[in-house]
Amino acid sequence: MKAPGICDVILLTFVSAFCYAEIINVPGDQPAIQAAINSASNGDTVLVAPGTYIENINFRGKNVVVASEFVFDNDPITIVNTIIDGSSPVMTDTGSCVIINSGEDTTAVLEGFTLTGGIGTKWVDEHGAGVYVEGGGILVQYSSPTIRHNRIIGNFAIRVPPGVASAGGGAIRVGDSTPRILNNIIMDNEGLYGGGIVLNYTGGVVKNNIVANNRVYPAAGSAPTFGGGGLWVWQNFGSEMKIIENNTIVGNSVSGSGNDFAGRGGGILVAGTSATIRNNIVWTNTQTTGGQIGETLSGNAIVTYCDVEGDSSGTGNIDADPLFSDTSYYLQSGSPCIDAGDPDAGYNDPEDPGNPGSALWPAQATLRCDMGAYGGPGSTVLALFVITGVDDGSHLIFPTEFRLEQNYPNPFNGISNFGFRISKLSSVSLAVHDLLGREVATLVNERLSPGNYSRQWDASGYASGVYLYRLRAGDFVETKKLVLIR
Repeated sequence: MKAPGICDVILLTFVSAFCYAEIINVPGDQPAIQAAINSASNGDTVLVAPGTYIENINFRGKNVVVASEFVFDNDPITIVNTIIDGSSPVMTDTGSCVIINSGEDTTAVLEGFTLTGGIGTKWVDEHGAGVYVEGGGILVQYSSPTIRHNRIIGNFAIRVPPGVASAGGGAIRVGDSTPRILNNIIMDNEGLYGGGIVLNYTGGVVKNNIVANNRVYPAAGSAPTFGGGGLWVWQNFGSEMKIIENNTIVGNSVSGSGNDFAGRGGGILVAGTSATIRNNIVWTNTQTTGGQIGETLSGNAIVTYCDVEGDSSGTGNIDADPLFSDTSYYLQSGSPCIDAGDPDAGYNDPEDPGNPGSALWPAQATLRCDMGAYGGPGSTVLALFVITGVDDGSHLIFPTEFRLEQNYPNPFNGISNFGFRISKLSSVSLAVHDLLGREVATLVNERLSPGNYSRQWDASGYASGVYLYRLRAGDFVETKKLVLIR
């Protein structure tokens, strides 16, 4: 038998590590998420069944995956129904839903939860600025985790007990780290700065998130506010870059006065640092001073290929109504944000394998990057619905009926768009037939969750005439006519 070579040793080491990794089920193996983390080792997965967990968890330096069953079923309703409720901390000074602050790296993953009710953690600023209450939903410090596919809603960093200077990072506060914050819904959080996200002396990537309706406002008493309704970005972490890319940042607000930060940047505030802001939609945010993307104290917001309300200056930027199709912030087929992002192929939308050259839903049209949360290489079905409030899902805003819309344009020559609505998880097919009933094109053949959808048909090469297109979803069937003119 020959002695193992270096490749054999590497393979054996990888296989051995994989074999020893464990899945710890909650509540099957451990009754609570924190108990499962405590029993886990690096590389393990804490897999959490749907339910409400009234906990304030801490990764405790472990590079583990803490995830809901969304990682298996890819169903956004699983995110809705797997809740970490941080509203009842054992100690009020440690009230974040999740703390990751002991050197964890990007293999520490938080995925597939609704995080709500967090009230932030009392924290001594590591750069000598004083004591703050930060990170209503998540507090990250000296760590660089991956935070993806979560709903972080209804969290608060607004408490200013005696000895505390101010409070911020309603949803997420990051310090001295390079995290990856990807494909999250960050809504209805509050802070005295950074209503959505605080990046304090950081690098990192914030990409493909919906950051909406977060709020910064003056607290009772004399505690100052520091701006940044959606994101608050301050200072550097070595040479690490801050990349804010393909997000939909809408409806955030900031008010207050009394310092260089206050009242600025309803969408994003950049101060004392540079941030790359690319392929975003920044719309309907409000502030008392300046524009929706604010700069102060030598801040440099490098904005390209974004739709920014009130400011179209800079390479590729536009100022045009993004034409959202619904409260999930999908784009209508005529949106000026479609195919308007950075044209470099590295930012392309994923390709639809059934329609080469076309973007995979929820991106639309060609492969050129769409602006906003549903564009770029990280495009994913992030929000088939948006939820206001937090409960068992009774406030879902999504279609209550199946429906097939008339294609548009019709008649058409070339490409037409087909909209449809799905009211419950179903196996869905959408196909075009000739008048003899023969299927000539398949537009959809997959299992879809509730939501509003759009698909395109490129009829180049098909003969002129009348065609039928038919939607099947469970027991629902609807057929409409279209006219192709060559």
